[in-house]
Amino acid sequence: MIINIPFVAAIIAILSSAYGSYSDIKEGVIKNKFTFPLIMLGLVLNGIYAFMIDLHWFFVLTLIYTGIIFVICYLFWRVGAWAGGDVKLFTGLAALLPFAPAVVNYQVLGTNFPLVANYPFPFTLMINSILSILPFLLIYILFVSVKSKPHLLRELFEPVIEFKKTLILTLVISSAVTITSIITPYLPLQIIIVSLILLYLISFIISKLPDRLKAVVVSVVMVFALYKNFELTVVGIIFLFISLTIIRIIRKLLTTVSKEALQDDYKIDELEEGMISAYNIYQVDDEIMVDDKGIFEKLKDAVTKGELSNILTPPGKIIISNMAAGLTKDNLEELKKLLKEGKIEDKFRVKKGVPFAPSILIGVIISIFIGDLVLIIQKIIYSIFIYI
Repeated sequence: MIINIPFVAAIIAILSSAYGSYSDIKEGVIKNKFTFPLIMLGLVLNGIYAFMIDLHWFFVLTLIYTGIIFVICYLFWRVGAWAGGDVKLFTGLAALLPFAPAVVNYQVLGTNFPLVANYPFPFTLMINSILSILPFLLIYILFVSVKSKPHLLRELFEPVIEFKKTLILTLVISSAVTITSIITPYLPLQIIIVSLILLYLISFIISKLPDRLKAVVVSVVMVFALYKNFELTVVGIIFLFISLTIIRIIRKLLTTVSKEALQDDYKIDELEEGMISAYNIYQVDDEIMVDDKGIFEKLKDAVTKGELSNILTPPGKIIISNMAAGLTKDNLEELKKLLKEGKIEDKFRVKKGVPFAPSILIGVIISIFIGDLVLIIQKIIYSIFIYI
């Protein structure tokens, strides 16, 4: 009897994610005594499977994918986005499922499921898990807003309330698409990347025009687009407007709104061990620096300044870390000392830990039984345009 190791690995991945979710919710941590054996088990199982099917590259790729996922997750941990347990759980899942397991196979509207992307399956696990946290985060923030911070509702749905900005951006991009479609046939290289670059440049140029000139350009181009294909243009504008609105809401959800909803201010004497700092505190010479930038702000600054190493390299000696392990007794004493010396204010921001493991569980289930969510979204968008 030959054991179907990919099937066994898929079952172990689901059960492991379920246990990790239980542990994360109940104890707030995913312990090393669970994750380290999980990583080893995944490598051993796939090593045996590679031997059984006589494909050594299978195990080599398992090692490579597992290493890549660990590095990516480690970077998330370094910037305070994930806890250490999440990193090791993801690494274990990558070791278990380096390739999409053939657990089920079915069709929906003529499309075979689960949909498998061209990139390694562990990336699908990660992407699906990250996307799965958005509904939980939205529900939690809505709960907090209704209960104690009603102003966050307006902040979250500002893209809907102030729809004119999104509408103008929609018309600018739609105009750029029309102009790009006219120019593309005359380009020596008619490849998608060139068209996308051209689209970006035209959108940028139109957006920087004076308001009156911008209005004239957009109006003329839109009238031409409506004349050439009225139905496609109207549906395209509506679809783009809705998409941009959703993107802006998600951006608010992941940045300013979540930052305020998931953080509270405490006096130094009110702090307790285990509370998670909302920021890093550094000492540069005799000066105390507070680094309260989020991961998106750090990435933006790093790309803008061309200094990607600044994401991971601390500007000085770290005194308080925003890692998920939380404040220690020594941290509390250090904060009281700094307050007494007048180097910090009597206000310290603490972030609420939101368990990420349940989203990992949902991401694993979706990946195995439905497929890659990004690929599914792409197919839906493609189907809409084909229908039009």
